[in-house]
Amino acid sequence: MGRGYVFYRLFYVAISSVLLFPLIKYTHRIDQGMIFVYAIPWLIIRHIVMFGSLVLFVWAFFFCYDSLSFFGIRQILSYRKAANSNPLGAIRRKGLLSIVRHPMYLALILFLWSTVFTAMDVFIDSILTVYVIIGTKLEEKKLVLEFGQEYVKYQHEVPMLIPFLRPKAP
Repeated sequence: MGRGYVFYRLFYVAISSVLLFPLIKYTHRIDQGMIFVYAIPWLIIRHIVMFGSLVLFVWAFFFCYDSLSFFGIRQILSYRKAANSNPLGAIRRKGLLSIVRHPMYLALILFLWSTVFTAMDVFIDSILTVYVIIGTKLEEKKLVLEFGQEYVKYQHEVPMLIPFLRPKAP
């Protein structure tokens, strides 16, 4: 993408958001019969997972990542800097990022699957989960290109999405 690379993240976020709206609108038009009715203790577990995923997402968004970089704004603001400067800085490895490389994606998947009530929920959550996993794999490739061996080392130390799962040895 050359110098246009600074607009990559903003473009990605915008396109992803725009493409999500038809999916949401389409699913609301379909008659959705209930397939899951949560009774205690599953109702309590469901609410704990849902609340925990929201806390995880907020924690990761505000304390693990640079919000401006997440939306692509920092990259645009630093557009005039030298081409070899790294707008993201060093790889962060503390807190949640020492347990899982993509805590926000993990939080999203947990939230999706804690809100299942209908067959359409299962269908949509399956599509979105596959989308997140594919997107995470593509982002991993981009991060390796961006950070090089430092990120490859991080991949071997910290699991991608499932906490405490031991990554493959190099």
